Amino acid sequence: MLTWAYPDFIVAALALGLMLGLLVWHWRRGGRLAHLLGSRPHHRGWKAVLRIVAGGLLLAAVLGPSLGVSQRPVRTAGKDVWLLVDVSRSMDATDVAPTRLLRAQAELQDLVVQFPADRLGLVVFGAEAVVQCPLTYDQAAVQTFIATLRTSLLPAGPTTLQAPLELLLSRLTVAPSTGSPAPPRATALVVVSDGEDFGENLEPTLRALGRTGARIYTVGVGTAVGSKIPKANGSFVVDGKGRAVQTRLREAPLLQLAAQTGGQYVELTNQQNGFGPLLRSLRAMQGTAEQVRTVAVADNRYRYPLAAALLLLALDVALTITVIRP
Repeated sequence: MLTWAYPDFIVAALALGLMLGLLVWHWRRGGRLAHLLGSRPHHRGWKAVLRIVAGGLLLAAVLGPSLGVSQRPVRTAGKDVWLLVDVSRSMDATDVAPTRLLRAQAELQDLVVQFPADRLGLVVFGAEAVVQCPLTYDQAAVQTFIATLRTSLLPAGPTTLQAPLELLLSRLTVAPSTGSPAPPRATALVVVSDGEDFGENLEPTLRALGRTGARIYTVGVGTAVGSKIPKANGSFVVDGKGRAVQTRLREAPLLQLAAQTGGQYVELTNQQNGFGPLLRSLRAMQGTAEQVRTVAVADNRYRYPLAAALLLLALDVALTITVIRP
């Protein structure tokens, strides 16, 4: 199946239109000059066809036609990326459209495909924490689990950031099995939450995580103004006094997680998307080269239209030399 590495067809169409316009202008200008000189230009039709075809082939080469896949060796940098996603009821708030959780899901789907040679895992948390997907190289599996995230996955209760951190800490500090220990792997924890934390003191857990070398990157989803939390029946979540709960972004605990582990805090709102800087920071993490893996990549065939275009341009030059030869 033919695919394209850079499917910018609108830009390609504009470039093709501009090229055709220049050729028409050149055709008319050459005709007027030939008429003034009383001569008959040679090979005009052939040269126009050659230039149109060559231009089209050059555009095709720029778009990167890919046919089939090939196996390429990729050296993994020994990087593990854990995605910790808040699925508490407050993530149904609509101050980030369409909801905090749905917006986070869309961005995480895009993030996953940027790590084809690294392991990714998924943890969901609210009142408790659960490993939804263990560390894996299978991007499709991680994306499937991300697509199924709902605020009804876990029992209702006060949100705690400590539960997912301690869950991963227990996995990071497991003693290696028999044999020589594996090379150390760079570990990143990406916490996606609105920051509402009703748990205990995070200091001991953060110190323990710091000793493992793990870095925590936090994404604050929500706004300072906040919004009410809608329910399926059209009403809103209320507190013990019957008043609608107004949930707001709490930056303080998320800033603390990032600052104490050498990570980074970014925001995700309707006006600001911090996943770009987050992705750059994650890519900059250096891990220990562990193994060479083989991954399937699209086989870019841009060389063929490029070679054909160069041959046609060479033929165009040869025709031009023939015309101007005395």
